[in-house]
Amino acid sequence: MKILVTGANGQLGMSLRRIAGQAGNDEGRHARPDRASFVFTDVVDAPGVQTAHLDITDASAVRAMVAAEKVDTVINCAAYTNVDAAEDNPELAELLNATAVGILAEAMKEVDGLLVHISTDYVFGGDPYNTPCTEEQKGTPTGAYGLSKLHGEQAILVSGVRHIIIRTGWLYSEYGKNFVKTMLKLTAERPQLSVVFDQVGTPTYAGDLAAAIVAILGIAGQARNEGKGGAPHPGLDPGSLGIYNYSNEGVCSWYDFAKTIAEYAGHTSCDIRPCHSNEFPSKVHRPSYSVLDKTKIKNTFGLQIPYWTESLKKCIQNLNA
Repeated sequence: MKILVTGANGQLGMSLRRIAGQAGNDEGRHARPDRASFVFTDVVDAPGVQTAHLDITDASAVRAMVAAEKVDTVINCAAYTNVDAAEDNPELAELLNATAVGILAEAMKEVDGLLVHISTDYVFGGDPYNTPCTEEQKGTPTGAYGLSKLHGEQAILVSGVRHIIIRTGWLYSEYGKNFVKTMLKLTAERPQLSVVFDQVGTPTYAGDLAAAIVAILGIAGQARNEGKGGAPHPGLDPGSLGIYNYSNEGVCSWYDFAKTIAEYAGHTSCDIRPCHSNEFPSKVHRPSYSVLDKTKIKNTFGLQIPYWTESLKKCIQNLNA
């Protein structure tokens, strides 16, 4: 299986790199015949890692790399994720989150490959939910970012490509900028901090999501080898294709999340107080409840998902190591 990872220098991409390294790959590009090999791509370089340049908005460049590397699986981690800036740059958000996704879908459709695409809980938010969102619920985004991500999902469905779409939210890791690293810094520096308590969801550790993706692809390969899948190329059994939700287990508000981060870091001198969302004016109306129901992905692939506090503790330990 030859896997091309886009957005490989972001949080999820870097987490996939780490797993690929643990799997015994040499720079992610070469592997034993019985292992998957990876090609990690991005439009920007990152220190200390090998990155192939790929602009996913360039259809000819995407097709050329798929052909040159004999790619049969794409994991699309690339996205325009600045939610507030998307309101001022909706065309750019649409280009990266929808148009480029359509290009990847068409490229993989042409080679009868598999596209694993990462979407977001921001496809919800317009309706007042109070129970975990399922994959079958209609998308009701409230801003340019969520709308562009929903359009990306729709581009995949229209293309007819073999696909797994994974909706996730509140992503954090040891890499890049994220809520955990921001709170670690602020709670160490400030005597007092206000964090919203009226937005509820579930944190997602990128390391857990990366492991889930690799497990899903590994299960696909095992099923094919055992004669359970009819596909003549790497890909999932047709009955396993579709849209899935993934986050860690449990529920919390951003306030609860911040309090737990500070506790695990030992930053007890910072007084963290709950506040309302309207105390921090924003161009974007963020989902007030975006807890994701993960029943489908657990039942389909037999995944055991860690509770959010367990994974948070692991991430903070890694950052302090």
